[in-house]
Amino acid sequence: MIHLLKLCVGADSVEDLLDWQKAHYGTGPARHITRMWPKRAEEVLDGGSLYWVIKGVILARQRILDLAPVTGADGISRCAFVLDRTVIRTEAMPRRPFQGWRYFPAADAPRDLPAGREAEATLPRDLQAALSEIGLR
Repeated sequence: MIHLLKLCVGADSVEDLLDWQKAHYGTGPARHITRMWPKRAEEVLDGGSLYWVIKGVILARQRILDLAPVTGADGISRCAFVLDRTVIRTEAMPRRPFQGWRYFPAADAPRDLPAGREAEATLPRDLQAALSEIGLR
């Protein structure tokens, strides 16, 4: 199994991601459309999640249910990551900006937040980065 890592562009919080997905997909599965198809699709579909980087920090993940081909209005073929609607909040982990998506080994992924901690305020980014640098997440 391998995960994917993606910047959540335009969102300031996990709530922004939830609101956007609800507005675009209602109660059906959420999707994220991307240009490239994962070459390691079998590993991604073997329990992988899409980890969301929001404002430079991994804060949440969604389980990847399927990969589906889609064709845009421009006629270009793309890949849709079909996502479970449940957004699982994770421990905050700083990440530098990047383009597209990246494979994300399970061993590198942050832990899910325990039940009841989902609503806790996120630490300031500079403090998160300092804790990460000394090996604390």
